[in-house]
This record gives sequence, C-alpha cells and structure tokens, in this order.
Amino acid sequence: MRDLRVYIDPVVPGARAEGAAFYSRRADGPYYRWFYAEGMGCWRCSRIKPDRLMLRVLCVAPWDAVPAALQDRLGEHYLE
Repeated sequence: MRDLRVYIDPVVPGARAEGAAFYSRRADGPYYRWFYAEGMGCWRCSRIKPDRLMLRVLCVAPWDAVPAALQDRLGEHYLE
C-alpha cells in the first residue's frame, strides 16, 4: 500500500497487542484510529482529527508489530 503509515502511541502499555489502538494515514489523507471490537471480533476504525500534541506523541509502527488481522483490514480499507 503506497504512502500508508501506521502509528502507535508508545506511552500506552501493550501498544503492540490486540486491544490497543493503532492510527493510520495514507499520503496527505485523513487520520484513522483503529481498535479491536471484541464483541464483533473485528478491527473497526473511526476518522479522527488529531491535535498537535497527539501527533508529537505517535510513533511509526513497524509493519510486523501490526496484528495480521489489522493488516488485512488496512488492505481492504485502503484499496488502490
């Protein structure tokens, strides 16, 4: 997926596990917050407008730190 960046909040414990929030942005597009909806058994997202402080805290997540199910969901969300 071209120009896709996935972020985590390094301050939140367990940021690499399911149940933690991930954030994504493609090129200059909007930011999305991704969270695992346990009752539904899938990753869900909501479009957000992060403030400057939040942008300073987020770190780029290595692709291997992103759960496989979320990787699949990101692929569906950001179709070429």
